[in-house]
Formats: sequence, structure tokens, C-alpha cells
Amino acid sequence: MPLITPDKRRRGIYILPNLFTTAALFAGFYAIVQAMDQRFEIAAVAIFVAMVLDGLDGRIARLTHTQSEFGAEYDSLSDMVSFGAAPALVMYEWALRDLGKLGWVAAFIYCAGAALRLARFNTNISVVDKRYFQGLPSPAAAALTAGLVWVGIDNGFSGDELSGYACVLTIFAGLSMVSNVLFWSGKSINLRKSVPFIVVLAVVLVFALISSYPPGILFGLFLAYAASGYVMWALRWKRRKDKRAGTMPPTATDNQASGAEPPAAADDDAPRS
Repeated sequence: MPLITPDKRRRGIYILPNLFTTAALFAGFYAIVQAMDQRFEIAAVAIFVAMVLDGLDGRIARLTHTQSEFGAEYDSLSDMVSFGAAPALVMYEWALRDLGKLGWVAAFIYCAGAALRLARFNTNISVVDKRYFQGLPSPAAAALTAGLVWVGIDNGFSGDELSGYACVLTIFAGLSMVSNVLFWSGKSINLRKSVPFIVVLAVVLVFALISSYPPGILFGLFLAYAASGYVMWALRWKRRKDKRAGTMPPTATDNQASGAEPPAAADDDAPRS
């Protein structure tokens, strides 16, 4: 028996979506190289470029019906480099190196969180709600770390001056990726569906707003996105708590305090639900 059957040998790969995945992988690798050369602003921009390319490859694969198992695995490996190893190394070289053991532990927490996040996503892709991500997506976590580097450099701060904030943000991003907090995925948006004219105008305004100050606006947007998951989690927890409190029968102390008569004892012969 041959090691590879003729059918599998003849089966090729789709070039278009994997071309974007390769470009995203190159951008992540380029960010690592630039961080090693102390060009941290270029490295941060390269991570954002990788994020854009990573968002395009999946959309293109779905629109052109060129999804494949190879593409999914290749995309995960590319994400590990671009949104796992690259942000951790950039942040470590820029701000965490002088923190000693705490610095590389924070960078490792982020890197391990990205790996665990991608592994869990691949195993749960068929059982989770498509409208939400379980845990902070790795591109958003990478945008948080790269955004802090970009904003800090753009405002004249060195990594040493922001090392404490960088350490907290790196650990927060790493732990958020492996949390059970739900984040809106945006996959419910149908690009083939017609939309009102005001939606197109809103998109234009968003691009104009980002172009006015890219480092601060992008960092603020992804910081708000990271906080949105915890805000929605807190609101759901409060709603469940209020619902449980509303269904619980009043206690004897509450009845006496309100002047009401205590409830009568239930009949043992009555049917039980």
C-alpha cells in the first residue's frame, strides 16, 4: 500500500486564501525581525497588517467556497506566529526585559494563552455559537499589545516608563484568551446582503476617524472591545442573580418586616411539579 493514495497526491491547495495567510505569516515574522533590530514602531504596525490579512483570508475562503482542512491548519499556525510569538517578543523587547523574571513570565503567559486559545478554538469550532468567541480572539489580544507599543512610541514614551502598564496589559491579554468570557465575533454580518446608505456612510466615517490618529484610535477600539466582553458578562451575571432573587419565596423575616401573614403550609396530598 502506498503511503499516500493517488487521490490525496493529486489533491492540491487553494492558492487565493492561502496567499493571504502566507502574507499574514510574513507580517508576523517581519514584526519579530524588526523587534530584534529595535524598530518597535514598525513591528507594531506589522502586527496590525497581519491582523488585517488574517481577517481577509477566512472571508475570501468562505466567499469563494475554497475552505479546506489544510487552510484551517495553516491559518492556525500562522496565527500562532503573528498573534502569539510576535506580540510577546515585541512587548518583551520593548518594555518587559528590564523587569527580569516577571517580564519573561508575563510574555510567556501571553504566548501560552495564544497557543491554548487557538487549540481550543480548533477543537470547539463545531459546537460553539458562531456569533461569539469563547475567550478574547488572538488578533484582538495582539492588537492590544501592539497598540500600546505604537501609542507609547508615538507619544515619546520609552518601554521602561510604561513597563508596569505593559506587564499588566500583557498578562490581561493572555488570561483573557483562555477565559470563558464571550466576545462578539462579527460572523453574523452578511457581506452579500444589501444595506442602507447610512451604513456605508458610517464605514467611511470610521475610516476617517482611524486615519486621523491611527495609534490611539486603534488601541482605544480594541481596548473597548476587550472590555466589552467583561461588561456583557457582568450584565448577564447580574440578570441571572436578579432572576434567581425574583423567583425565591419570601422568608418569614421578610413577611414580618412587611406586616404580611406567613404563607400557609403546602398540602402533602397536593401534586408536586
